[in-house]
Amino acid sequence: QSQLVQSGGGLVQPGGSLRLSCAASGFNVGDYSIGWFRQAPGKEREGVACISSPGNINYADSVTGRFTTSRDYAKNTVYLQMNSLKPEDTAVYYCAGLLHGVGCRLSYEYDYWGQGSQVTVSA
Repeated sequence: QSQLVQSGGGLVQPGGSLRLSCAASGFNVGDYSIGWFRQAPGKEREGVACISSPGNINYADSVTGRFTTSRDYAKNTVYLQMNSLKPEDTAVYYCAGLLHGVGCRLSYEYDYWGQGSQVTVSA
């Protein structure tokens, strides 16, 4: 079956780094736009970053310069590298895939979703 499986979440101190992985099975990440979203308790889900099939990459203003998303085609995996983490980055992070998507899309437009990864930034 087609699915996205996430890994790499955890607890990190402010200023630290964490890398999330989003491994695809049943489809090729090169054919999909991959979006990263996060949701903190009591808050709406927000877009974090996205990489489209043509390779265009976009980031939310809140993470620009700190987060980087990339594809590893050999491993069929998308990564979100998070540096200089802040307590306000604490949330459940999700990856999502959209066939031939361009740019960042609304969450309901995505075809496949990862199970979510808890990221907690705390001293």
